[in-house]
Amino acid sequence: MDDEREAGPAHRTRVLAPDEVRSAVRDGARLAAVARYDILDTPRDGAFDRVAALAARWLDTPIATVSIVDEDRVWFKATHGLDGVTEIGTEPGLCASAVCQDTPYVVTDALTDLRTANHPLVHGEMGVRFYAAAPIVTRDGHRLGTVNVLDTRPREAGAAGLETLSDLAAIVMDQLELRLSSLRTVRAERQLRARAERDRATMERDSAIIQTFATTLQRTLLPPALPEVPDLELASHYHPASTRNVGGDFYDVFPLPGGRWAFFLGDVCGHGAPAAALTSLTRYTLRAAAWHDPRPISVLAEVNAALLNEPTTGPRFATVMFGLLQPDPGGPGFLVTLGTGGHEPAMLIRAQPGGQDDDVIEILPEDGMLVGALPDARFSACSVRLGPGETLLLYTDGLTDTPVDGEPFGQEGLMRFLAARIGCGAAALVADLTTRIDQFAPAPKDDIALLAMTVPRPTDEPTRGD
Repeated sequence: MDDEREAGPAHRTRVLAPDEVRSAVRDGARLAAVARYDILDTPRDGAFDRVAALAARWLDTPIATVSIVDEDRVWFKATHGLDGVTEIGTEPGLCASAVCQDTPYVVTDALTDLRTANHPLVHGEMGVRFYAAAPIVTRDGHRLGTVNVLDTRPREAGAAGLETLSDLAAIVMDQLELRLSSLRTVRAERQLRARAERDRATMERDSAIIQTFATTLQRTLLPPALPEVPDLELASHYHPASTRNVGGDFYDVFPLPGGRWAFFLGDVCGHGAPAAALTSLTRYTLRAAAWHDPRPISVLAEVNAALLNEPTTGPRFATVMFGLLQPDPGGPGFLVTLGTGGHEPAMLIRAQPGGQDDDVIEILPEDGMLVGALPDARFSACSVRLGPGETLLLYTDGLTDTPVDGEPFGQEGLMRFLAARIGCGAAALVADLTTRIDQFAPAPKDDIALLAMTVPRPTDEPTRGD
């Protein structure tokens, strides 16, 4: 069928005949992609449950699911408001039809929509009247399933709601990719251990391979490169305490609507696979929460709730510094709002040496508790202007806690180091700090993450660090 049916305001989807839907669902390449991620019939996972809960909350619906469409069933990886149901059939109309679309799929009134005329969820006990879904799409273009919301009353789906569903579907896909990477790493490690037991002469070679896997997994928890932010120089560095274990330090910089940018840096407790899982949940929740409400206190509260409700990580917590950047309407520079969740203070490095004690200033809101430790945790925020020639540095406590010549490097040591580099741009500052970290004796026992940002002077050529 080549006709179109309106599915919501300014949103149209192609109506497919039932035979077309069944053919698309049973496509061999699509089913192979579903099998590749090995997700069907796996136990519940807090990260996916959180996505379903966020979808229901942000679109104000009683029901939401993260669904994977198999050959002859729609299996729910996560549900919100749908207790006791783990899968349904692939009757055309809802999930099975939604997975055939490249764009969000909407049914505003299922009783009057021809696409859902015979669907059991519409005419059965549940009585679904409204349905909206965004496809979960792999990098090679296969649609695995949907993130969807349902209601028992007819309604419209606004453009903002559909964008939210698409963002959440992208987060689910990122989580599936991370999970697949972890599964492959674990399987590879098991194979390597078995081979080493059979032939101890191969252990040195296998150790190097395991190290490569750990390094690869660590890279999936950090951005591959910092973005280009207009009129801002960015630089970052990650120093792993161990190349054989995955650490818990993380950072990111990403755009928001309205010309604003968000950034964060943090540290989860622990190392290895549990820390990787917690880091993944924290990073993706930070990103999703910032799109919904970018105010730092709201973002930190959202992450706090996510960590407390995560069933697979146990009693774990994190420290986080979250910031919001927006161009200063009064002139060159940025207005920065910082929120803290038990993290080290940021350092503001002035543009010119003034011979005063305030060449380097600690920036830290008055109050900010650990994220994920207490359900009633309090968070606070403060604002600062970042002008031409000034630099803001964020770091994890591995930098200040490392003993140097028998004494911790500490806040005072860091401030002295920074005061000697007034006017130094973000890239040069991070390079100097990296050199200093490499000189620490003994070597740091904790991971160290650095994120610096500088507003270039009008005559400076902005550069970007790695």
